Amino acid sequence: MSVLLIGGSPAIPSSTGRLLDHVGQKLSIQGHWRSTLLVRDLPARALLQGDTSDLAIKRALAAVAAADAIVIATPVYKASFTGILKAFLDLLPQDGLAGKLVLPLATGGSQSHMLALDYALRPVLHALEARQVLASVYATSQQVTWSDDGGLTLDPDVAWRVDAGIEDLSAGLRALAGRTEDVYVASLQPVRLAR
Repeated sequence: MSVLLIGGSPAIPSSTGRLLDHVGQKLSIQGHWRSTLLVRDLPARALLQGDTSDLAIKRALAAVAAADAIVIATPVYKASFTGILKAFLDLLPQDGLAGKLVLPLATGGSQSHMLALDYALRPVLHALEARQVLASVYATSQQVTWSDDGGLTLDPDVAWRVDAGIEDLSAGLRALAGRTEDVYVASLQPVRLAR
């Protein structure tokens, strides 16, 4: 099953990007195929003008359509997800996440913004008809730290929530894969037509 990692941070490097990459690596270890879409890499003019004829935008929208699951990560600014992420989500069709599992991740400066995922991003994901939006994972800058020597370090509470989110996503993908196989096997059964 395929997972698309969507990064909504305008900065590079960022705590959000490192957390997203960490989740992607763990999903790969569990056998899921992953690809990454960093919204900041899309052409700004095409993104802001909603130009879906732009080749890079077309490819990004096709990547969303092809994925079985989405992990979407954003920093929280002014109690909401980033504007570039919103601009990209606005380009998706109304049912752009139909049938997909979505794991939302966010980082922010303090715990005071932890509900931004539930009150700002989650309604948008539901409006795009996601099959299931899993429990959000929010971490502060102090809970996601980076050093050149040690790499990414997660606070134990955040690490536990990240692992739980990955497990929920993997379980959901396994369930979807089982349904796909059942449909495929059922389609191979001979059909008798009444005479």
